[in-house]
Amino acid sequence: MPSRRFDRILTGTALALVLGIAAAANPALAQDQKSIEALVPMPEPANMPPPTAADVGGAAETTGSTSATVIVLPDPPDLPPPTFKDIAVPATPPAPEAAPATVATPAPAATPAPAAMPAPAPAPTIVAHADQPVRDALREFVGNSGKLGKIVGRKGDRTAVEAFYASRDYEPLWVGMNGATDRARQAINHLRNADADGMDPADYPVPAIAADGGAAALAEAEIRLTESALDYARHAQVGRVHYSRVSGDITYNQVAPDSLDVLSKLANGKDAAAALDTYQPPHPQYKALRKKLAEVRGHKGDKGPEKIAGGSVLKLVTDKKGKTLLMQDERVPALRARLNLEPVKDDLFYDKPLADAVAAYQKGKGLPANGQLTNATLDALNGKRHDRDDQIIMANMERWRWVPRDLGKAHVILNIPDFTLRVYNNGATVWRTKVVVGKLATPTPLLSETMKYITVNPTWNVPPSIVYNEYLPALQQDPTVLKRMGLNLAQRPDGSVHISQPPGEKNALGRIRFNFPNKFLVYQHDTPDKHLFAHDRRAYSHGCMRVEDPAKYAEVITSLAMPATPYSAEKIKSMFGHSEIDLRFTTPIWVHITYQTAFVDDAGKLQIRDDLYGRDQRLLAAYRGEDRRVAETPVERSQPNYSRPSVRLPSGVGNDWNSGQSFFDRLFGNPIRQEPPQPVGQRRASRGGATR
Repeated sequence: MPSRRFDRILTGTALALVLGIAAAANPALAQDQKSIEALVPMPEPANMPPPTAADVGGAAETTGSTSATVIVLPDPPDLPPPTFKDIAVPATPPAPEAAPATVATPAPAATPAPAAMPAPAPAPTIVAHADQPVRDALREFVGNSGKLGKIVGRKGDRTAVEAFYASRDYEPLWVGMNGATDRARQAINHLRNADADGMDPADYPVPAIAADGGAAALAEAEIRLTESALDYARHAQVGRVHYSRVSGDITYNQVAPDSLDVLSKLANGKDAAAALDTYQPPHPQYKALRKKLAEVRGHKGDKGPEKIAGGSVLKLVTDKKGKTLLMQDERVPALRARLNLEPVKDDLFYDKPLADAVAAYQKGKGLPANGQLTNATLDALNGKRHDRDDQIIMANMERWRWVPRDLGKAHVILNIPDFTLRVYNNGATVWRTKVVVGKLATPTPLLSETMKYITVNPTWNVPPSIVYNEYLPALQQDPTVLKRMGLNLAQRPDGSVHISQPPGEKNALGRIRFNFPNKFLVYQHDTPDKHLFAHDRRAYSHGCMRVEDPAKYAEVITSLAMPATPYSAEKIKSMFGHSEIDLRFTTPIWVHITYQTAFVDDAGKLQIRDDLYGRDQRLLAAYRGEDRRVAETPVERSQPNYSRPSVRLPSGVGNDWNSGQSFFDRLFGNPIRQEPPQPVGQRRASRGGATR
């Protein structure tokens, strides 16, 4: 410590000498003493014991006239003595000659302590992020359009990626200098298990994220995982295969997720897997299929029950006297076991209880319930058709991604392969009925539209396809055929032909038509051919859907669509006559025409139906074929053609044309100029229909 005390004494002594010399030369300078003292450390307080030569390493001298002790201080090693310049003294006239080296100076008068100077403001602190190297690499990667474009192929996704990372100063979402984050592990696990939703994990590759891979490699892994997450969200919401790749008679108004919204949801959510799962269909039917897919795959590898051998058709037969004859076959015991019937020892007879059990099984599988052990029934029992249950379920899960996310509080779902229609309200089935759908040559289209009104006593305006392909050729053979069928023919000024059937009990549309305007010109309606509903396979129409109990259907629909003025089935029937009556809804009802070859019934059992129009086959081919890389890209399909060529009619056939309405307007009313609902919910009209 002596050297520290010496430094303070030396500095104070030098200051005193300087002040004394400067004050003598310029008294005004004394006023700056305080500012100088604030810059230079002052000596120890006066009560400090005087230093000795030993303290400072110098020699002591005593003057002859006084007892003052002058300490001769040696120069500090390697340091020149202080000067005015060193202590920043203001400019003054030239200093007088230096005083003798040895001088006795009285102690200076006490001066008040200098005012405290404010502490200088701290310098700004620059904090580097722990992941700063990755941020810098990510900034460079995102800013390089060539690099980014090789990984993020879709232009919209690239724009979203650039905006997303720029908005967060290129903070990574999935990686850090220590490797993958928890969010990344959640997303990677979900993408690797995409097959749980009937999707192919190969479509969503996940990168290797290694902490020792370097910032550039981590930045690239970040972008690759981001791209896979965007692809997954889009496919989950609108489908991996665009519906136009399957058929031209499918239309849905799809809305793909916004890529920037997807990234924001992933960044703000606590669980990346849960965030990705929100893009899958929310419908109960889809979730039920997802569970069944897991069950079916869990059973793969099991040997299962022994297959029943093929052979001749087993059935109940009667002789000429009406007596039942029982066929005998070695397959009967195995068949009884498969259908959970009590075994009968040494019994090989195909009897009525066994035939009834076969019929019940056939009905449950959508087969003709005739009680006969046919080849189709054997295929179902042996699993030939059901070996591909998981593939059929996957195809149906994909189709659920096409339909709107919100089916409507009240809505109708018609399932073509099951030939059934159900009405739902608040998630519960309120009514169901049988339907007849389109033939293989004229399939019923898939769509979602709103039912806007019901027409009682409809006119049937025959669609051009039927007019030119069926009725006009028949007319050339027999000019009276249309009249005998109760059809009216009119030829327009341009030579085209219009054929219609007035309202009545023999009308092809029956007594009621349910209208949901669509580009395919199809609807639901009554039919005079009631016997068709007794068939198990009901594909007989030109594309429209025939309802078994239309009056009850009208009652159920009007109670939901116009609750202030509902119509009972009896009231609807009382309106039957020869004049069209439109019941316009105050609340339109969504109608969804679907193609469910696999669904879970009310008892929780998986039901498989025949691929009536081959749409499962075409969808799976698009999903797995050589063109799967473009499977989600729409293809141009020709629109329905309603042109009416000019024809030459047989002499005396036809009458003048006097309608200025378009075919669509006659069918569905003017979609732009809709009339407001009338208080009684009725108005008379003269519109007809299209296909039936």
